[in-house]
Amino acid sequence: MSLAVVVPLRDFSLAKVRLRSGGVEDVTTLARDLAANVLQACDGLDTFVVTESDDVDDFASERGIDVLRSDASSLNGAVHFAYRRLSQDYDQLMIVHGDLKFPDGLNHFAPAVDVTIVTDDRGDGTNVLVIPTGRDFHFAYGKSSARRHAHEAARLGLTVSLVRDSPWRFDVDEVADL
Repeated sequence: MSLAVVVPLRDFSLAKVRLRSGGVEDVTTLARDLAANVLQACDGLDTFVVTESDDVDDFASERGIDVLRSDASSLNGAVHFAYRRLSQDYDQLMIVHGDLKFPDGLNHFAPAVDVTIVTDDRGDGTNVLVIPTGRDFHFAYGKSSARRHAHEAARLGLTVSLVRDSPWRFDVDEVADL
């Protein structure tokens, strides 16, 4: 089964609004460093960055990562764009957020069911989502996304594994996450 990794990244100078408003210094560099670690952890996999940003495009290209340019204004729109573009060439997509604190091992992950949802540490968000392509999957990132992605998989008749104890559950959104 062929798998592609999709890492949606917004312009680093605009990323992590909650950290910026929380007084964290040099959030742009932090966002770049987190994304670089995630991309490194995907080494050996067909990995794509989906972005609207020239800066992120350059960042990914410098690392040998393919870039999908999207003008979508939301995470859901960007991921849907990548899903449509990659569905003809891959059987599965693994959507990985670019702000995981501990991304090691992503390149060895082999989910055994149709849909795998790795939740955030609160069990609410979706940090990693593995789904089959060629379906009419509707992405639902945001509040309660893990629950909404599970409902979407059920709507499509797909089996779901909800993973709550992965090191990938830790992402950096809030000052306390640092």
